[in-house]
Amino acid sequence: MAKNLLIVESPAKAKTIQKILGDEFEIKSCFGHIRDLDKEEMGVDIEHNYQPIYVIPPEKKKVVEDLKKLAQKAKEVWLATDEDREGEAISWHLAEVLGLDPLTTKRIVFHEITKPAIEKAVQQPRTIDMNLVNAQQARRVLDRLVGFELSPLLWRKVSMKNALSAGRVQSVAVRLIVEREREIQAFKPESSFQVEAVFSAPDARGKEWNFKAVGQNKIPGAEEARNFLHSCAGARYEVKDIEIKPAKRSPAPPFTTSTLQQEASRKLGYSVAKTMLLAQKLYENGQITYMRTDSVNLSDTAHEAIRNVIHQQYGKDYYQHRVFKNKNENAQEAHEAIRPTDMQVTTIPDADTRKLYELIWKRTVASQMSDAQLEKTIVHIGISTSAYELIATGEVLKFDGFLKVYLEGKDDDEHENEEAAGMLPPMQKGQLLRLISLQAVEKFTRPPARYTEASLVKKLEELGIGRPSTYAPIISTIQKRKYVEKRDKEGTPRPYRIFALQGNEVAEQVAEEIVGAEKGKLFPTDLGMLVTDFLNQYFKNIMDYGFTAKIEEEFDEIARGRKPWNQMIDQFYKPFHQEVEKTLETAEKVKGERYLGDDPQTGKPVYARMGRYGPMVQIGHADGQEKPRFAKLKKEQSIETITLEEALELFKLPRSIGEIDGKEVVINIGRYGPYALYDGKFYSLRKDMDPYTVELDEVAAWIAEKQADSDKKIIRQFDGSDIQILRGPYGPYLKKGNQNYRLPKEWQDKPEQLTLEICEQIIQSTPASSKTRRAARRNTPSKK
Repeated sequence: MAKNLLIVESPAKAKTIQKILGDEFEIKSCFGHIRDLDKEEMGVDIEHNYQPIYVIPPEKKKVVEDLKKLAQKAKEVWLATDEDREGEAISWHLAEVLGLDPLTTKRIVFHEITKPAIEKAVQQPRTIDMNLVNAQQARRVLDRLVGFELSPLLWRKVSMKNALSAGRVQSVAVRLIVEREREIQAFKPESSFQVEAVFSAPDARGKEWNFKAVGQNKIPGAEEARNFLHSCAGARYEVKDIEIKPAKRSPAPPFTTSTLQQEASRKLGYSVAKTMLLAQKLYENGQITYMRTDSVNLSDTAHEAIRNVIHQQYGKDYYQHRVFKNKNENAQEAHEAIRPTDMQVTTIPDADTRKLYELIWKRTVASQMSDAQLEKTIVHIGISTSAYELIATGEVLKFDGFLKVYLEGKDDDEHENEEAAGMLPPMQKGQLLRLISLQAVEKFTRPPARYTEASLVKKLEELGIGRPSTYAPIISTIQKRKYVEKRDKEGTPRPYRIFALQGNEVAEQVAEEIVGAEKGKLFPTDLGMLVTDFLNQYFKNIMDYGFTAKIEEEFDEIARGRKPWNQMIDQFYKPFHQEVEKTLETAEKVKGERYLGDDPQTGKPVYARMGRYGPMVQIGHADGQEKPRFAKLKKEQSIETITLEEALELFKLPRSIGEIDGKEVVINIGRYGPYALYDGKFYSLRKDMDPYTVELDEVAAWIAEKQADSDKKIIRQFDGSDIQILRGPYGPYLKKGNQNYRLPKEWQDKPEQLTLEICEQIIQSTPASSKTRRAARRNTPSKK
């Protein structure tokens, strides 16, 4: 008997649903989108109301053929792709390709892959929502139009090697990172002095208890700080006032897509892409609800389940029913926040997804727990010789509430003004305190923090740019295009002064701190800065945050059926196309060049500029009699900030660092990074080796180590012949010159028994393919 055919996007999802629905349904995957805009041309028919031109990619033709055969045999075809706009569009494409009627074909949606949710969805099918489809089409068409028109413009006006492209939302994201970088570059730290005192007072048992107090205001300069400490010589310190205030802390809402990405980054160190990959796996396994959502809403069923868990595991005092409201007016309240499908399951066996699952479980439970009750004590301490006041703060946790389970993390720029509050001994007004130490410590203002992937998502969400399904693609795309790179930055030492009161004298010492160290931050590349400046100059609307957010709102209007999608595209495209045409005619080619000064040795000008393979420095003019000299910038250097002195340092390569066995060792940087050239062979330097400072003894040890590794690969060599039998990652093979040859099966277990004559026979009967030639380059001993 014919079965119902139910089509989903992924095999994992199909497998989970098949277990739920049983034999009445055959569940098959379409493996994501089955059609896309034609890549050969623009893929949009502008003359006919911006109709998209869809094609089935070659890799999807077999999938479509198989689904067509199954659809013809099926009792009925059901579509069960994800419930967002992207999922709705996939269902519509399936209906179009399989010859189904979108007005009658059964479409089911669910927020979680559980038995009750799936069975309820099957009982209440709907049809394809063309408003959601049109909203997705509008985004896809608009982004194609922008990319198709801007990319050739960038090739002609900016690119050195015709490989640039631009995206509507991605360009705005890069602008955020570029502007933050320039804020940091322009930042000048200002110093002031923080007064820090340590006092002693008896606790309830009479035992002396040391505690810290700080100055209520910072002191602007060193002389003022020194004078203040002098004024405190012989002073008495008295408790002027004590404030005891009850305080509370409330839990954060359950996760949306963006807050999950942010918190997984802070607490687990996950990239946005990794978070979404693991969340997708949890969803398809039926362990969490749908992971692309901007709603903080929880269903009545979820509320009941969470209440039961809190009562069972923590007690009734820890439960507090909460209903959270979305800040985003366009959030879909019918959707739910991201939560476990079964609240009784506190952890899962899968090691890959366990940490993320537990994070989601804790956040969900904590969102329905009681406030944490605190008691905050603020002690005002007066100085008999000064009007200056010191403040000591203490915090007592009276009831832990949700903190028993979960505490939300913070971004770098949210920590600046935090002072940890500890316990204080009991004190009373008028009490005299014993001074242990008093000092003024130099503090510096800090520049704004660079974006992490997660804090960039947070900023995009605040600006109303992008939607849950777009955050991860935005961040991966700007890195793939080399406009932004994610990397660490080493800190640099900075001296700071400490003045300390010692008796009646003020002593001064200089200490050192490491500043500017960063991990996993987003840095704009010189190319990203260049493209951003160009687009900012000629396409103010495209790069405007408010305009980009307005476009998102128009997509939302289309999704609600309030605006025709073709009309929205037309209103955008016509003025945009005119700007492109005008820019093609009027804009000059961007050089991306900065004059640094003159080379003191030759008197020739030195420039930092974009080259064919990235940022570089150049001595001399290309049109001069002598050919200019070039050097590649270091990874952490930028055209915008490099100095003449730093540029000239780069021309110290190649540098000869000595000889090994009478043969010269030369250090240089090539297209693939720093290397040592010795005896005609290239040895890539380790990451910790600075090509400008590394010495012969370190390089010699490294070369010897690499040569020893290469020797281990050699199974047999033949005197008077360039044929070798080598050990490779995929088993033994023959090498002759620069070509590799696979061994026949009968010799793979006994390569050491091969004679030169047999090797020559194998080589003659097995011509080396281009693939084996590439393998030869990989397996050549000591090759860079």
